Amino acid sequence: MSSSRRALVVVDVQNEYFDGPLEIQYPPREESLAAVVRALDVAAEHDLPVVLVQHERPQGAFVPGTPGFEVHAAVEGRAAESWKRVTKDKGSVFAGTDVASWLEGHGVDTITLVGFMTNNCIIASAAAAEERGLAAEVLADATGAIHLANEAGKVSAQQVHESLLVLLQSNFAAVATTEDWAAAVKADDALAKSDLGTSAMQGRAAFDQ
Repeated sequence: MSSSRRALVVVDVQNEYFDGPLEIQYPPREESLAAVVRALDVAAEHDLPVVLVQHERPQGAFVPGTPGFEVHAAVEGRAAESWKRVTKDKGSVFAGTDVASWLEGHGVDTITLVGFMTNNCIIASAAAAEERGLAAEVLADATGAIHLANEAGKVSAQQVHESLLVLLQSNFAAVATTEDWAAAVKADDALAKSDLGTSAMQGRAAFDQ
C-alpha cells in the first residue's frame, strides 16, 4: 500500500496543440485528450488536487488573448475553483511559478503529469520534480508528441513519444496508462517504476544478441 499524496498536473492542454503546426501527432490528439479528461474525472472522484498549467509567449504561438492560448474546452468545462491555475514561459511547470510551494502546502509528494508535449514540458517537469523531492508519474496515453526534424536528423512523433516514455520509466517517472493509474489511485497503490541499472541490463539483454 502507498500513503502518497498525489496531485494531477495538467500541462498545456491548449488549443495551439489541436490546430496548426504544433498539432499533436501521436497518440492521436483526440485520444490523448479523452485520456486527460478521464484522468480529471478520476481526480474529482478521489479528491486529488489539480494544477492547470498554460504556456504563454509574447508572440507567435501561445499568446494570451488568442484562441491558441486558451485551454481546450473539454478540460476548461471541468474546471473547479479548487484548481491551482498558473501560466509559465519555460518547459518545466516549476520554473518561474509557485507550483512547488502550492504542492508542498497541500501535502503532495507525487505529481501525475498529463498533457503536452512529451518531448518538451512533460519530460522537463518530470526531471525537475526529482530535485524538489517529488515523485513523478506520466500517463502514456494522456500525453503526446509531434514529429521533429532539424540539423540533427528527423524522428516521428511515435518514435519520440515511445522513446521518451522508456527513458522516463528508467529514471525520472513511473509510466502507466490512464486506466492503470486510475486503478492505482483507487487502491492507493504506487505505480511500478524501473531504475537506470535495471533498464540498462534489460536493454543489453534485448539488443546484445
